Amino acid sequence: MEKTVNQKAWFLILPVLLLVAFSAVIPLMTVVNYSVQDTFGKNQFFWAGLEWFEEMLRSERMWDALGRQLMFSAIILVIQVPLGVFIALNMPKSGIWSSFCLVMMSLPLLIPWNVVGTIWQIFGRVDIGLLGYTLDALGISYNYTQNTFAAWVTIIVMDVWHWTSLVALLAFAGLKSIPDAYYQAAKIDQASRWAIFRYIELPKMMGVLMIAILLRFMDSFMIYTEPFVVTGGGPGNATTLLSIDLVKMALGQFDLGPAAAFSIMYYLVILLISYVFYTVMTNLDKKGG
Repeated sequence: MEKTVNQKAWFLILPVLLLVAFSAVIPLMTVVNYSVQDTFGKNQFFWAGLEWFEEMLRSERMWDALGRQLMFSAIILVIQVPLGVFIALNMPKSGIWSSFCLVMMSLPLLIPWNVVGTIWQIFGRVDIGLLGYTLDALGISYNYTQNTFAAWVTIIVMDVWHWTSLVALLAFAGLKSIPDAYYQAAKIDQASRWAIFRYIELPKMMGVLMIAILLRFMDSFMIYTEPFVVTGGGPGNATTLLSIDLVKMALGQFDLGPAAAFSIMYYLVILLISYVFYTVMTNLDKKGG
């Protein structure tokens, strides 16, 4: 008997496909159109080919911003992933205190990005901010608007405060999925705490940790609002990350062609690294299976 294939299910996802087309595909095509043309206003465009891409590849400005962005993302991952795992390992596994910790860990994630930037902008000010005033009273020179090191410390600590909870919650979910039989077997074998973490908890958390690393990399690599509100990319260009530099180029200087080429290259870098993470996660799942 020949099996009948029902294609009516496509109508259920048609609204989603249309939404994606308007919110992603059409804007992307617009950016691609701008990246190969030049304009002098009055809606007049002139074919430029790959000129803007070549200019961006030779641009020290873009490579400097990329270096700062990679350094920021690397520092964020190095701090947040181990810290999130440490917090998850020390959270209560059940009871009212477990629920309390989960709620408290979720609170920073609920704060809008612009509000986070405003909080830390005020918090770090020497005249009215608790952090800035306290450090100044202790004789520690701290001014994130004039000192490059202070600016970097501020935006890194701000991001750690805002997003470490996500890693901790994902790691906690991975820990909760481990059957009690594993811990009972380890207790019978008199395994050390490090051995339990190394051979039981870490392998079981690896899947969710890869998801956490992927999410945190993508978010940190595209971060804009928080550092822009706090430092504006300064002092100088010290904290001008890729997204901030792109917005300055597109809106501040109105260089639409170079900005469009810049944004496509930006997108391709994120896509490439995300694909690497996805491949690693898939291989881990196959090995785990």
